[in-house]
Amino acid sequence: MSRSFDDLEPCQALAEMARDFHGRGWMAGTAGNLSARDRADPNSFWITASGQAKGRLDSGDFLRMAVAGDQVLELGRPGIKPSAETSIHRAIYRLFPAVRACLHVHTVDASLAASRNGAHATDLPLPPLEMIKGLGIWEENPRVTLPLFTNWLDVPAIAAEIEARFRAAPPPVPALMIHHHGVTVWGESLQEAYNRVEIVEFLMSYLARRV
Repeated sequence: MSRSFDDLEPCQALAEMARDFHGRGWMAGTAGNLSARDRADPNSFWITASGQAKGRLDSGDFLRMAVAGDQVLELGRPGIKPSAETSIHRAIYRLFPAVRACLHVHTVDASLAASRNGAHATDLPLPPLEMIKGLGIWEENPRVTLPLFTNWLDVPAIAAEIEARFRAAPPPVPALMIHHHGVTVWGESLQEAYNRVEIVEFLMSYLARRV
């Protein structure tokens, strides 16, 4: 029987995902961050520590953070600090109570696809490929966009824009992208979020290669 990421403890599952994504070139060096809600306390979530090589993570390289505020509730090991993009993950968990995992990767294809749509674009049209069904889009020739956000140096400002925009109008897909940065995807289980990263990156690769 195949194993789901949801069969593992959240930090173990996220560490395995990080090694997988690193091997594909999606989390080079210390880039990217992954998180999952705590099973016992859904008002908190585990997230990768800042500055850790994603190809070498283990279960101790995570911190448990509060969803409602910026409190660090638990350290996987002494001396680690939360990812600089914790505020973006927190915004997703506040917006969508059913979400169990939020995954952020950096890829060349996604950056190319977004840049071809213009540096100030707020949406990226996704191709109406069969794979888009993996994001919950079950329409014939769908016209769906991926929300794009400005890559402000002040990350909490990005999180605030995400939260304001999505409260006003929920996103058409469970994903977003920050210009010149990377894609963030979420799901109602660890496995669903992982699968959706693959789907979004497939669509980004198609757009990046399209002439």
